Formats: sequence, structure tokens, C-alpha cells
Amino acid sequence: MDISDLLTFARQTQASDLHLSSGVPPVLRVHGQLKPIKADPLTAEQVRAMLHSVMTEEQRIAWNRDKDLDFAISLGSTGRFRVNAFVVDRGPAAVFRAIPATVPSLTELGCPDQFKQFAELERGLVLVTGPTGSGKSTTLAAMLDHINRNQAKHILTIEDPVEFVHRADRSLISHREVGSHTQSFARALKSALREDPDVILVGELRDHETISLALTAAETGHLVLGTLHTASAAKAVDRIVDVFPGSEKDMVRAMLSSSLQAVVGQALLERIGGGRIAAYDILVGTPAVRNLIRENRIPQITSMMQMGQRFGMRTLEDSVKTLVAEGVVAAKELERFQSLPEKASS
Repeated sequence: MDISDLLTFARQTQASDLHLSSGVPPVLRVHGQLKPIKADPLTAEQVRAMLHSVMTEEQRIAWNRDKDLDFAISLGSTGRFRVNAFVVDRGPAAVFRAIPATVPSLTELGCPDQFKQFAELERGLVLVTGPTGSGKSTTLAAMLDHINRNQAKHILTIEDPVEFVHRADRSLISHREVGSHTQSFARALKSALREDPDVILVGELRDHETISLALTAAETGHLVLGTLHTASAAKAVDRIVDVFPGSEKDMVRAMLSSSLQAVVGQALLERIGGGRIAAYDILVGTPAVRNLIRENRIPQITSMMQMGQRFGMRTLEDSVKTLVAEGVVAAKELERFQSLPEKASS
């Protein structure tokens, strides 16, 4: 069994992910559902050989040493994939996430028109949040594509690994990959401020230092786009503040209140008739929202979103209800959303 054949089959079946794991057959994730391929179980040796065939020598050394590794590959007409290689109790394993061959537009994704407005901002912080596999990277890539097609900007991306590769149109685009082109997100962000960017994409806001530098960049006249793993827009504000020690929280709330432009939370739902569609949670940095952040009244943000429709705000629950009412998704999707632990605690 050849890895190229498996990845080609994954593309043909519109799978978002291909799972390889020692001791079991390959598994695809199609429209959110896991579907085993009818094949013999893979041996540890087969999985290791497949992974070695798509790794560089440096990557093989790093994987053997660290037991897990993130990287991206391009396989001609088969396209581009983000790969996480790791080790489980049965032996080597990996997940290949399919990256669209071309960057989809915001219109093609069905995003609200506001997203174009967010992409056209001159400065500030715009976050896209959601669980793993909710399409955050695709949404951000579409926003960058909108900038690239319509504005003459210097766009700098810092990712681990680089996923969508943008070709320069009206903008100059510089991709930097953690591990290959820089040692860390924080180091790349420090350097970014001296590289004359207009737009900075941070693949993931992971830690205290990265978030602090991203806030500084947003305050100093750059448009900073980034992702967080939270289930809602309001939770993203909590997450950022909670990363910092108590003595710094007031300062961070002040920085965030002045720089936050928007937070988009998204979740993928099963569409009636097949496929998936995104529901959105949208928080806009209005003066009232900024005041809530500054005064540490963050729990009131959700109520503000429910009342802020004239500013383009909406809650994820309202978005799902609209899709159910329009007959796009089944009522069970709303029930599933309302049963989420983080939703229940918000």
C-alpha cells in the first residue's frame, strides 16, 4: 500500500483527514464521520515506511527523537497536507489533514460580508476560534486571500507548519514556518516588528509571550490575525486574560480592550443532504465591548452579543437556530450544540 495512493483516494472521497495507525486499516474522516478503508491492518513497519517516505532526513531524526512532529507536504496533483506524526501503544501513527489546492474565497465559504470588513482593517486584533477541525485556518486563509487580491500590503505569516501557500497578487506575502524558518512563534513575532509588515498572521496564540507580542503588534499599527482553541468568542477573551499572571491582568485587559477588533467563533454542522456548513459566533469590538473588557466584566459579553445585532454581532446558538429554521441543518444539530460542556458552563 502506497501513501500517495491513499492520499489520492482521500482527495477523491473529499476526506478532511487520513488516519494511519499501526495495527488497524487506514481511516478517513469524511464530512465529520470516521470511515475505515476496506484494507488489511497496517503493520508498524508499513506506517513507519510511509512516514519516512514523506519526511526529510532532519524530520526523521526529529520524529525518532521527540516521538511527535508537525510538518506539511505537497504531493504534485494530489495537493498539500498538514501532517502530525506520533507514536501510540501499537506503534507509529499519523494524521494527514487535507489542505485545499486553491485558497477558497470568503464568498465560496459562505462567510458573512463582515469578514471582508475585518480583513480590510488597518490595525488591531482579529481572532478566529473554534475546536480542532472547525475550519479556522481555512477562514483565515480566505481573509488573507481577500487582502492579497484587493490591497497592496506586506502580509507576514508565522505558522507551524505553513498550511495554505499564497501566491502574491497585489500584496507581498512572506511565509515563515516554526522550526524551518524561525525557532518559535515568539521569536518570529519579535522579528516581525522590524520586517515592515502591514498584516501579521499568527497560526496559533499558544502562550503568554506569543499573546503578549501579538497584542503589542496590534497596538502599534498592525493588523494581527490569529487562532485560539475555544468554543466561543466570549471564551476567547477569557482565555487570553487567563494566560497572564494576576499582576499583569489589568494591563492585559487594557491592551486587549484597545486593540480587539473582532472575534469569530465557528463550528461545522452536518448539512441536510450531505456536506457541512459553518455556524458563526461574532463579537465586534464596539466601545461597549471594550469597556466590559477593561472593567473586567467579561461574563457580560455574551449578553452584549445577543443585543448587538445592529453591529453585526451574533451568538453561535442563534446562528445554529437560524440554520435550523432555514432547513439547512437538522434540529439535532442544535441539540448537540446545546449539550456541549463549555456551552453549558458559559
